[in-house]
Amino acid sequence: MSYLRLALNQIDTTVGDIAGNGDLVVRWTRHAAEQGAHLVAFPEMALTGYPVEDLALRPSFVDASRAALLALAERLQTEGLGSTAVVVGYLGRSTTASAKLGLPVGSPQNCAALLHEGKVVTRLAKHHLPNYGVFDEFRYFVPGDTLPLVRLHGVDVALAICEDIWQDGGRVQAARQAGAGLLLVVNASPYEANKDDTRLELIQKRAAEAGCTLAYVNQVGGQDELVFDGDSAVVTAAGEVLARAPQFEEGCLLLDLELPRATAEPQGSHFVADGLEVVHTVLSEEPLPEPAERVTPGQSPRLGEEEEIYGALVTGLRAYLHKNGFKSALIGLSGGIDSALVAALAVDAVGAENVHCVSMPSAYSSQHSRDDAAELARRTGLHFRTVSIAPMFDAYMGALGLTGLAEENLQSRLRGTMLMAISNQENHLVLAPGNKSELAVGYSTLYGDSVGAYGPIKDVYKTLIFRLARWRNQAAVERGETPPIPENTISKPPSAELRPGQVDTDSLPDYDLLDAVLTAYVERDLGRAGILAEGYDPAVVDRVIRLVDTAEYKRRQYPPGTKISSKNFGRDRRQPITNRWREAP
Repeated sequence: MSYLRLALNQIDTTVGDIAGNGDLVVRWTRHAAEQGAHLVAFPEMALTGYPVEDLALRPSFVDASRAALLALAERLQTEGLGSTAVVVGYLGRSTTASAKLGLPVGSPQNCAALLHEGKVVTRLAKHHLPNYGVFDEFRYFVPGDTLPLVRLHGVDVALAICEDIWQDGGRVQAARQAGAGLLLVVNASPYEANKDDTRLELIQKRAAEAGCTLAYVNQVGGQDELVFDGDSAVVTAAGEVLARAPQFEEGCLLLDLELPRATAEPQGSHFVADGLEVVHTVLSEEPLPEPAERVTPGQSPRLGEEEEIYGALVTGLRAYLHKNGFKSALIGLSGGIDSALVAALAVDAVGAENVHCVSMPSAYSSQHSRDDAAELARRTGLHFRTVSIAPMFDAYMGALGLTGLAEENLQSRLRGTMLMAISNQENHLVLAPGNKSELAVGYSTLYGDSVGAYGPIKDVYKTLIFRLARWRNQAAVERGETPPIPENTISKPPSAELRPGQVDTDSLPDYDLLDAVLTAYVERDLGRAGILAEGYDPAVVDRVIRLVDTAEYKRRQYPPGTKISSKNFGRDRRQPITNRWREAP
């Protein structure tokens, strides 16, 4: 047996910031090396950030990534870190053409490399390319066809990248055939609610198939609509979880591993499962003795469902603000549940001192809504002002004489105009308060409540909005703090307050029913017959389907927002705007 001290660094990278990401790699490598790590790993495409999307098609960006990798290897050596083996993801180029994909030599690849003693010792490109959900990797990359096997202190370490373990066979089976003692997988696996359990089960299954310990490092932070939750882990071939990192926290998971010593002589290149060529590299043959004091980190506590989702929403919002150069957020605070939750998220993401809210009452705004908005501001300490839209509304009405829905929507659009004007003047990022239920059925006003640069709750159904609000208040109570959201905001019937006595259920089914039908139609892709088979009222189903199908043009114009579900509007669900397909009743 031999011992390796492994460091899995789940870091928050920024797409395109190659120099800054390189600095992160050096800093966290130093942190790990100072604690005696022999092998240090970073997430998928850590040097470029992930996903790079069409930046992968820009030759200058690929060249910058490859040059940065070489410079990083030299820098680690210069700064006294060269003796530590470092695995880092980057954007590379293929050395052969892909006849299957029709791509020439030099096409982009999603790569990782092992750096040691100032050199790039070995490289690999992702073998399985995901092309579903939010992933379009067949659009950009050529798959890899090797299995790097690195002998470090007498242990054969096989390397893989993310999707390589989500698909059967490939590098997992190849690692078993090659006799690996450790399978190290670098990842940029986006967050979805409850995915942490699915991910751990997958890791345990693949460790058993590989017949060795599996180490899984994942990135954290946010990139546009995607959130990455970390949750790095190490499991044995028997399924025992040796270590598990927290979610949504940047950090280093450090542990000592007792691994089988490689006994076979390194072979020349040979082929194993899926036609992968095993490429052997020997860094050191001599095994390491058991350390005097073993590092055994254990497992970080798991988050409850609401806490996990709330953490993802905060992470996504914070990342979008900071990575796009904004220090503060601006919200139209109506006194309703949606804008209240958005305000609470913003306060938790960037601090109350950086959150600005505006109450914009009209003649139809209730006093309790005005009071609830002011009370939330008092509880949280955010900046708050009131500016009535009545004079502007009267001017428009005098000029146009609008009635009905046009009159209602005018109020929302005046509020949107005011928010954007304040944003331009004071340089705040406007947050749109629309939820997934409303976006699904088009219950929002273009250029009104859809105004903004980011929609923090865009992928959150209304029923979940209430659960998150109650959870956030209860979490505050448990910490001895003031609950941020007034109870009246949570308990009162939802209303846009655009006409006297209006409530949402005047226009929509009850939210419990609506969200259940939407989940079946949007997330599960059930058609009319499939939804009816679950016992729902045909009239409700037909109405909801019609509303969803005819609102696609609105959703296309809504700002991006944090993805928490298996199928969000935008990256996941892509429906034609002009669409005459209707299922027969």
